[in-house]
Amino acid sequence: MQTSDVIFAVVGVGALLAGILPRVLERRPLSMPIVFLGLGMLVFGLPIGLPDADPLAHPELTEHLTELGVIVALMGAGLKIDRPWGRRAWASTWRLLVVAMPVTIAAMALLGWWWAGLVPATALLLGAALAPTDPVLAADVQVGEPTDEEDSEDEVRFALTSEAGLNDGLAFPFVYAAIAMAGSTGLGWIGEWALRDVLLKVTVGVVGGVLVGKLLGRLFFRARKESLRLSRHAEGFLALAATMLAYGVAEVAHGYGFLAVFVAARTIRAAESSHEYHQVLHDFAEQTERLLTVLLLLLFGGAVVGGLLAPLTWPAALVGLVLIFVVRPLSGFLSLRGAPGRRAEHWVIAAFGIRGIGSFYYLAYALTQADFPRADLVWATIGFVVLVSVVLHGVTATPVMRRLDRANDRTGLSPSDRCAPDPR
Repeated sequence: MQTSDVIFAVVGVGALLAGILPRVLERRPLSMPIVFLGLGMLVFGLPIGLPDADPLAHPELTEHLTELGVIVALMGAGLKIDRPWGRRAWASTWRLLVVAMPVTIAAMALLGWWWAGLVPATALLLGAALAPTDPVLAADVQVGEPTDEEDSEDEVRFALTSEAGLNDGLAFPFVYAAIAMAGSTGLGWIGEWALRDVLLKVTVGVVGGVLVGKLLGRLFFRARKESLRLSRHAEGFLALAATMLAYGVAEVAHGYGFLAVFVAARTIRAAESSHEYHQVLHDFAEQTERLLTVLLLLLFGGAVVGGLLAPLTWPAALVGLVLIFVVRPLSGFLSLRGAPGRRAEHWVIAAFGIRGIGSFYYLAYALTQADFPRADLVWATIGFVVLVSVVLHGVTATPVMRRLDRANDRTGLSPSDRCAPDPR
């Protein structure tokens, strides 16, 4: 029996389950990521000759697989948000990005240094990698498919989707700060970091995303020649073309590709917001994302049974639990004071900051750029956090969101009502 044959069989079973499970698990307190994580642990635990899934042994492969999973998820997230850009309409998102995320990074870096015993550069990397919420594993608490209504989303699903779409790019400057700190003995890197990695790369990412989005939006919906008006042909694979183009252009121009992909998706959506072609693009992106998620979760399960968590210490595990149960809920809730929505919605937004594939990407990328002491402990800590997040949030998401929906129905709140600031 050849290893390649086993891999084909496992991937085939995973792809089949990816099509079946969303219907089977609908409205049940169990998520698809939990099932595939468990399946990965089961399959890689069997003596059937599967290759080692240790990310430390395959850093570049880990980096590129997780990179692909995140950018496809970002395109899907950007396409399915119905709410147009706006300072007030996106108030919850800005607060989570400007307040909650930096506070989370600082708190996790401090705890990583103080409790887990990491050197400052490694502790900062831990905080930066764990700060962003995940667009890949958070499907149960995100908005649904694109509609022709501009304000159809409830505040919880909108805030969690938009936050996950933007913070994957905006966490990158802090990853670069950790890389710069690891390669320097003083503070001379701060000025260059602020100019290049914060100001310049963020600007290039946003501008690149807008330009690519406007170009593709014109090509999709308003090309002069009807044969070039691609929306008429309903070809969903162009979602991947848009993803790769936006990401590649931004990265070649030394900007943040993650940011560019989400901005490009929002710009494409704004070009003709109610067009049915957005549904076609979103469906293809979602199906591709689901297949990549299956692969990544199977490999994560294999890494867990292969010893990924072996270097984990009790202080490091405690740091991870504090993130999930204390740091994110408190920083998220406090950042939303005065934001749209009710107090209960603010708590749900704060509690469901799901960690996942993006954290793996940031860690894998940083470890190919610089040497960080105790990289194995950081991998174990992040793996532990993602494992707990997948199980905890996967079990609680459906009942919590159902209860929140029932509460909104009972109070008769419309989406516009939910967007008004909490008077309490």
